[in-house]
Amino acid sequence: MCVYPRIFRVRQKFDDPHLDDIAGAVENELTRLRLSNVILAGQSVAISAGSRGITNINFVTRAIVDHIRQLGAEPFIVPAMGSHGGGTAEGQQRILESYGVTEEFCGCPIRSSMDTQVVCHAAEGFPVHFDALAFAADHVIVCNRVKPHTTFVGDIESGLMKMMLIGLGKHAGARIYHRAIRDFTFGQIVRSVAREVIARCSIVAGLGIVENSYGETCRIQAVAPGELELREKELLQLAKQWMPRLPFDSVDILLIDEIGKNISGSGLDVNVVGRKDRCHQTAADTIPGIKMIAVRDLSVQTHGSAVGIGLAEFCRSRAIDKMNADMTRINVQTGGYPAEAMLPLDYRTDREMLDVMLPQIGLAAPPDARLLWIRNTKSIAELECSAVYREQAHERDDLEVISELRDLPFDNNGNLPDRL
Repeated sequence: MCVYPRIFRVRQKFDDPHLDDIAGAVENELTRLRLSNVILAGQSVAISAGSRGITNINFVTRAIVDHIRQLGAEPFIVPAMGSHGGGTAEGQQRILESYGVTEEFCGCPIRSSMDTQVVCHAAEGFPVHFDALAFAADHVIVCNRVKPHTTFVGDIESGLMKMMLIGLGKHAGARIYHRAIRDFTFGQIVRSVAREVIARCSIVAGLGIVENSYGETCRIQAVAPGELELREKELLQLAKQWMPRLPFDSVDILLIDEIGKNISGSGLDVNVVGRKDRCHQTAADTIPGIKMIAVRDLSVQTHGSAVGIGLAEFCRSRAIDKMNADMTRINVQTGGYPAEAMLPLDYRTDREMLDVMLPQIGLAAPPDARLLWIRNTKSIAELECSAVYREQAHERDDLEVISELRDLPFDNNGNLPDRL
């Protein structure tokens, strides 16, 4: 049995821009676009809602609905999440409802279908799919968080334009677009398809959301269709500036309590763990450098999707036990990255898992391991750190040490607490 590193808790001090009045910000932004000049009384307006766990997404969606109601129009919500939810209409509606986006709360219908309309063929030769119910509406409002993508790098990554492709393209669209990206580039395909969607699918506005390092809503911006690309570039720069980061550059073992599609498209955000370029290793010039990742569980809101489990080297067996294999495989096959569903070495207890991991960190003795323990890659404002970091943590103004050194809190079964 190993001698384990002792741990202490730190609180990170991030920049803290945030919005207190979510509904007011949505109303002000949509009013600025003067949608009353375009949306007429009695017309239908489809509002997209995705599969990510976006903070306040239920309040944002309801505020959009309220604004459309004020114009005398008829809003409805469409799930825009590609192949998530097992690629079924029922599964996708359940995901929305788990985020509080319900018909009762938002005050309008949710219309969920996997049917698409092929609106044209892109310049690259493939069909452009769009949610059939949204296509039949008089207008469409696209709403999504803007953030760094977990795979692609560019001036447009994950946000409104991606929502028009992967989200509103449903399973059929997501599948063909990911195939096209392999032959071309993400940047080319996202621009090519978005151009056609804007021209042919009655997009009346976009509403971009940016979150701060604490996962709080800090910017909401309404965007006219003709400005989508320009404004999304600007929002992405803010998102990168405010993205949460681990406090130390070099890590032997990262323990993650939970992964899930509600946390990141790849289950765990590779922008946070430093593995955007490579699977199971960190590129030489990438920070942080993490030798081994261990996943302890799946989030409740991932509904059995274990996408991202394959990015870790080790896991608790319960994460695999909770995995919906069919759902997970559909999602990674659609995205064209099957490695995200490959299974790591699994162990029934945390103690067993760490007993295997600690001798593999290199020449350092196990008590001197550089270990970090986080809840998930979205919630890293507070985390547990091993003793080797303590002196450095006390010297830094951006870190607050909030506990004394203590032993890893194993229970009688050899497990750590379920949630950090």
